[in-house]
Amino acid sequence: MLNFISRHGSEPIQSQLRRGIVDAIHAGQMQPGQKMPPSRQLAGQLGIARNTVTAVYEDLVARGYLDARPRLGVFVAGDLPAGPERTPAPPPDSPDWDARLKQRPARLRHQHKPSNWQDYRYPFISGQVDPGLFPINTWRSCSRDALGRSAIDWWTADRADEDDPLLVEQIRSQILPQRGIYARSDEILVTLGAQEGLYLLARLLAGPGITVGCESPGYPDSRNIMQVSGATIRDLAVDAEGARLEGDMDLAVLTPGFQSPTMVTMSPARQAEVLDRAARDDVLLIEDDYEGATAAPGTTTLRGLDRSGRVAYLGTLSKILAPGVRLGFLVADPALVAEARWLRRLIHRSAPLNNQRTAGIFLAEGHYLALQRRLREALVRRHAEVLAACARFLPDFRTPETSGGTSLWLECPEGLDGRALIAEAARRGVLIESGDAFVPEAQAGRFLRLGISHIDEARIAEGLAELGRAADALR
Repeated sequence: MLNFISRHGSEPIQSQLRRGIVDAIHAGQMQPGQKMPPSRQLAGQLGIARNTVTAVYEDLVARGYLDARPRLGVFVAGDLPAGPERTPAPPPDSPDWDARLKQRPARLRHQHKPSNWQDYRYPFISGQVDPGLFPINTWRSCSRDALGRSAIDWWTADRADEDDPLLVEQIRSQILPQRGIYARSDEILVTLGAQEGLYLLARLLAGPGITVGCESPGYPDSRNIMQVSGATIRDLAVDAEGARLEGDMDLAVLTPGFQSPTMVTMSPARQAEVLDRAARDDVLLIEDDYEGATAAPGTTTLRGLDRSGRVAYLGTLSKILAPGVRLGFLVADPALVAEARWLRRLIHRSAPLNNQRTAGIFLAEGHYLALQRRLREALVRRHAEVLAACARFLPDFRTPETSGGTSLWLECPEGLDGRALIAEAARRGVLIESGDAFVPEAQAGRFLRLGISHIDEARIAEGLAELGRAADALR
């Protein structure tokens, strides 16, 4: 921002500084609420008098661009004066990024969620945990234990490609057996959420000349990750029994536990069919069990049934702990895990070991299983409540038959555009998600997703009643 002072022009230094700050604010280079450098510090950086900086700050406070807060400092104001909207000109001789960039992931189809989702009265948002269920004091206690001398000596060292042995053991002994998976430590890799596991596997197994089957409708980021690898994408149709493995492919990414986004659970017959087909045609399988922690105990997984070692399993702690903890895990053949470990090392070495140790302690002391039970019970109640409310207030919306999960997939009735409904619902305080990123572009506006993991159970019915009124207002 502040490298624009020239002593060779006719414009006074004070005017240059004032104009530079205003231009930076209007160009979005400085955001509302951002703290300005102290006047002494900025004067030293620019080699100008501190009184000059102080005078400019006072002037911009008077004009409404800056906000002076006693004992705190000077900040960019929240309500800024209107200014010209323009895109800053690129610096002289800047690279031609359109020509130089080899990939354009920003142009892929992504999910979009408003950053202020917590401001909505009825936040039917997916991927968020209920803070009312999370034992924050217990987590604090585990965090303090992770700061003990022996723990600190371990996780503050450069472990390169290692994972916390306590966490790996808890994943191996507590989490995986619930999904019918029994693994050795050398078959487990801790990742920055299941998402990183997908990316590592794409780099290792996909690429130009490889055909990857992706569910349709399906999780947008798994498709995007495989597409960025250069692989050819083959759509896999989804019905009431889950995804079908049809057509030629080398690799398939599946969500059999709770299919994303329909929440359909793959039937035992379809699981057997998929595994038989994969073995016969030498297809590798990636099982993204992103909802596994919330599934009913005793449900089976492809990895648990696999006897050939061709299923790479991805799990996550995000659905029980929090997305921001960013801990997941990959379970696969030791040869594949070893290569994923070294690839992870090239990116960021290991997942943060302090977080790993805290989560390991949380699991070892039994807090994870207790939280998991509470969350499962809450989701069962919310799932029943949302189905009953949909039947009452949204009777002409269609939804697949499901046994649970943290969201509900809705198909809009004929003649109602889901995009218009999302906007109208937002005006009424109801936040629902678009299904557009999960389906082909030709189906835009047909589907919605209702997340139930965060919303207060007592507000589900009244929120869906308001959504029904929004739908009626558009028809």
